Amino acid sequence: MSGPVIGIDLGTTNSCVATLEGGDPIVIANAEGARTTPSVVAFSKDGERLVGVTAKRQAVTNSERTILSVKREMGTNWSKNVDSDDYTPQEISAFILQKLKADAEAYLGHEVKQAVITCPAYFSDAQRKATQDAGRIAGLDVLRIINEPTAAALAYGVDKDDDQTILVYDLGGGTFDVSVLEIYQVDDQPQIEVKATSGDNRLGGDDFDEAILDHIVAEFKKSTGIDLAKDLQAISRVREAAEKAKIELSSAEQTDINLPFITADK
Repeated sequence: MSGPVIGIDLGTTNSCVATLEGGDPIVIANAEGARTTPSVVAFSKDGERLVGVTAKRQAVTNSERTILSVKREMGTNWSKNVDSDDYTPQEISAFILQKLKADAEAYLGHEVKQAVITCPAYFSDAQRKATQDAGRIAGLDVLRIINEPTAAALAYGVDKDDDQTILVYDLGGGTFDVSVLEIYQVDDQPQIEVKATSGDNRLGGDDFDEAILDHIVAEFKKSTGIDLAKDLQAISRVREAAEKAKIELSSAEQTDINLPFITADK
């Protein structure tokens, strides 16, 4: 095996890339200086392709040309038409992987050709193949697709000597899974065996956002008679505010949502 190998967590809402330096895992910051990259792809009005935080920032004003949470569509016939071009989930995911690959290359100072990519434990063969195809389209030789809970268990158990059974609970932006794994040593190397797994690829932080959004829309309609759901730009602003409120509610009992001039209607 020649050259560096990167590990990629291709997430529903955020993605992350890491590598090994001196035997230790290092998360590589992206060009914007963050350790995670939003899994968002957008096409500006003049056709420029945006990936990551730049795509997410303009989602409110360009919602129809912005693609979020494409991981939920992996392995399906879903496609998105932009400027007469149809994009598959693999192609959209490949744009995200290309961004992560470029950030890794900028950090390492040379080309990266090989990667290991994680996926939910319950992903079907079609979804795993779609993930592999996305890597290939991005110009990566995908050495392995590893289950996300297995990757977490490896990180947890790699320096433990005792045999143990652990439960990995992974609630992400768009997917949720839980796995029971056994970690044991063979020739001083940690081995991991998945004993049971279950999950839901339509349950995650995105759904919390949607529940908050639905509540805001319903309350606003009750007090004003105006249905924000019919206004694409307004609903994009509400969705962004709902996500911020959810994050704040992780550490606070309550939060306020303020969206001045949310609608042109009086």
